[in-house]
Amino acid sequence: MTDNNYWKNFTQALQLALRADPAGVEAQKEMAPLPDISQRFDRESAKKARQSAVMILLYPIDGRIQFPLILRPQYPGVHSGQVALPGGKYEESDRDLIHTALREMQEEIGVSMEDVKVLGQLSELYVPPSNFNILPVVGVISQTPQFILEEKEVEELVVTDLEVLNDPSKRKQKQMTFYSGVKVDVPYFDIKDKIVWGATAMILSEFATIINNINNQK
Repeated sequence: MTDNNYWKNFTQALQLALRADPAGVEAQKEMAPLPDISQRFDRESAKKARQSAVMILLYPIDGRIQFPLILRPQYPGVHSGQVALPGGKYEESDRDLIHTALREMQEEIGVSMEDVKVLGQLSELYVPPSNFNILPVVGVISQTPQFILEEKEVEELVVTDLEVLNDPSKRKQKQMTFYSGVKVDVPYFDIKDKIVWGATAMILSEFATIINNINNQK
């Protein structure tokens, strides 16, 4: 059961793990679209990219730990209709990228940034198609959030259990044809019959590695 002691111990262990060396590129590569992934790890391109941040928001409920994903609506853009973590681009009014993640989370799914404790961050990830460099931030809230969706940015909320990330049956692969006509083998998480791929899957792959390491230390 996810009682108070378990939740406290888990969040403390996670905070310590996030302060240590991140799982990083090797964990991200496990869910990277193939065959050519070199551009995603071009640090010079990442330095010149637009900056953004996303939030992995964890909370306990009924003996489990969950976090929300969002389904983006259809729009003219490379990430149209994709499942993503709450987040968006850095604004000049943001104190830093952690504030970006909190602000975007609040705007998109209605969770007050004041209620969230930030535990740390994962490795940055460059996304060539949209020229964004993403900082994934990990935060926790001790009660089930009351989600209020921003309809223009969120078509559907997809809440999932944390344990799904380390369930081998949820990791799959399919061939996808991109707008350029190029066919690519794409690893993805099958979460509630939705395909979670690309940058989001790569971020969650690193996070899954960290969670698995924590579980193995018990």
